[in-house]
Amino acid sequence: MEPRSLIVKGIVIVAGIVMLLRVGFMQLLDESYQIKAETATIEKQIIYPSRGLIYDRNGKLIVFNKPIYDLYVTANLLEPDMDTLRLCRTLGISRETFEKNIGKDFTDVRFSRNVPFVFLEKIDAITYAQLQEMLHDYPGFSTRVRSVRGYEQPYAAHALGYISEVDQNVIDASGGKYVKRDYYGVSGLEASYEEDLRGEKGLEFQLKDNFGRKVGSYLEGERDAKAHSGTDLISSIDIDLQAYAEQLMQGKIGSVVALEPATGEVLSIVSSPSYSPDLLSASSDRAQTFNELQRDSLKPFFNRSLMARYPPGSIFKPVLSLIALQEGVLTTQRFVTCSGAYYYKTFRWGCHAGAGRRNVVTAIQESCNTFFYTVYQDLVNIEGFENPEPGLNNLVAHLADFGLGAPLQIDLPQEQSGLIPDSDFYDDMYENKGDWRSTYIISNAIGQGEIELTTLQMANLAAIIGNRGFYYRPHLLKQFKDSSIPLPRRFLTPKRVQIDDRHFDPVIDGMELSVSNGTSQMANIPGVRVCGKTGTSENPHGKDHSVFYAFAPRENPRIAVAVYVENGGWGGTYAAPIASLIIEKYLLGEIQPGRAWIEDRMIQANLLADL
Repeated sequence: MEPRSLIVKGIVIVAGIVMLLRVGFMQLLDESYQIKAETATIEKQIIYPSRGLIYDRNGKLIVFNKPIYDLYVTANLLEPDMDTLRLCRTLGISRETFEKNIGKDFTDVRFSRNVPFVFLEKIDAITYAQLQEMLHDYPGFSTRVRSVRGYEQPYAAHALGYISEVDQNVIDASGGKYVKRDYYGVSGLEASYEEDLRGEKGLEFQLKDNFGRKVGSYLEGERDAKAHSGTDLISSIDIDLQAYAEQLMQGKIGSVVALEPATGEVLSIVSSPSYSPDLLSASSDRAQTFNELQRDSLKPFFNRSLMARYPPGSIFKPVLSLIALQEGVLTTQRFVTCSGAYYYKTFRWGCHAGAGRRNVVTAIQESCNTFFYTVYQDLVNIEGFENPEPGLNNLVAHLADFGLGAPLQIDLPQEQSGLIPDSDFYDDMYENKGDWRSTYIISNAIGQGEIELTTLQMANLAAIIGNRGFYYRPHLLKQFKDSSIPLPRRFLTPKRVQIDDRHFDPVIDGMELSVSNGTSQMANIPGVRVCGKTGTSENPHGKDHSVFYAFAPRENPRIAVAVYVENGGWGGTYAAPIASLIIEKYLLGEIQPGRAWIEDRMIQANLLADL
C-alpha cells in the first residue's frame, strides 16, 4: 500500500474517533445539550416597543401609552383537574366562554398544543393583578403586555386620530412590518407619523420542549433584539385653545381652524360634532361605539375642517380685491355706485349693504355685493364680454397661487381640494346649451356659485393677508422631541403670492374697519386690532351658513382663524363672535368681563335643536 493511502486512512480513522468522543460527551456529560435534544420548538416572541408620545405646543402631554394584558394558554401544559370555576370568576367569564376560548381545532395549522394562543385579550389592570397572584396554580396560562393609547383630555379627536389592530390587507402591504395583532395609526397624526411613532419591535427566541415548556434562551440570546421606542412628537396644537374652541362649537355643526401665520402651525382644528378620542382607545370595547358613531346622522367621523367643501360667501371679497388691484382693473381711487342691487338687462342681484358710493376699503367694510359684481365682471371680461375664458383662467391662476383649488398638503389624511372652476369646467357645464358669459357665473364674485373652499383654506387665506403675501403650508407637527430629526422641508419653505405688497394695505384697512365699524362688529375686541370679514353663505336646503375669518393683531399677527357654522345665519351671528373669543383667549389668556355675555351665548347656543 502506498504511503499516501495510509496517511488518508489514518486521518479518517482519527476524525471518526474524535467525533465519537464528542457525541459521547454531549450525550453523557453536557446537560445543556441533553435539554436541547428534548426541545421540540424555538418560539419567536415579539417584544413590542413603546409608541411615541404626543405633546401640545406648550409641552403638555396629550397622548400617552397605557398597558393592556392578554392571557395566553398552551394546551399541552394544562392540568385536567385545575379549578376552572375560580379562574372564570376572576376573569369575569362564564364556563361556556371558558370552553369556547380553550377549545381550538388543533388539526388547523393555525393552532398547536405546544404553542401559546390567545385565550382572553384586553384584560384590565385590576383583573391582571388578581390573576398574577394565582397564575402559579394554572400551568399553561401566561400573560403578555401590550400598549394602547390613552388621552389626557377628551379633545382633538380628528387631529390626533386613533390606532387599531392591523387587518390582513395591512399585513400583506407592509412588507413584513406588521403581523397579526399589531397596532397601527389609522387616522390623524397617528396615521401621518406612523413610521416615527410606532418604533421598532424587538425579538426573543426561546427554546421549548415537546410539551411547550420553556427550557432556555436560544443561543444564549445571541439572536435576540431589543425593542426601540417610537419618537415622541410635539404637536403645534394648543390643547387649552383646542378645548375652548370645541366648547364654543358644542351644539353646532361646522368647523374651526386657527393658525400661527408666521409659521403655518395649526393652533386649533375643530370639526363639530366631535367625540372623545378615548372612545376609540384599543383598551375599550370600541366595536359598538365605532358602529354607533358611524351610524350617527351628524357624521362625527367626518372631518369638516379638511373634508367639507363650503361656499365661502363674502369672505371671498378681500381676495378678489387683491387680484383686481394687481391686475389693474381696480385702484383705491375707483368708486362704484350701488343703488341697492346690481343690474344686467332684466336681471337683478341684491345687495344688503344698501345704496352708496364705495371704493375697495368701504366696499369690504360694508360688504357691498354690487361693488364686487362689478369688479368680477371686469376681471373676467378683461379681453371682452364675448371672450371670458382668458380672464377667468387668469383669475383661477391667481386663486391657485393663494392655495385654492388644490390641497394645501397639511400633515393630516383626507384633505379635500375645494373647487375653483375654470373655463373647461364651464365648457362642460354648458355643453350643448350655448356659450357661457361672465353674467352666468357672476355669483362667484361673492363666494357663491360653484366656488367651494375648505375651512383650512379659509384660515390660510386670512394668514396670507395678515402676512401681506406669503404663507407656510399648514401643519400640526411643531417638532420631534428628538431635535436631531428635522421637520419636513415642505413646512419650512414659504410660498409667496404674486400680489405686490402695496395692495395689501387697503384690503387690510377694509377688514379692520369691518370689525370696528362694519359687518363684523361682533368680532371687535377692546385693545386688539382685529382684521376680519364676515360671510353669509346661501344654503338652498335650509338656513344660511355663518362664516368669518380674521387675523390679529394687525401688525405681525399671531393668529389667523376661520369659523364656519352650518345653518348659523348671518356671519356676524355665530362665526364672528366665536372667532373673536378664540382670538381673545389666545392673545389675552382670558375673556374680558365686558364680553362674558358673548361667551355665554355662544356656549349655550344649540343649533342642533332646530334640525
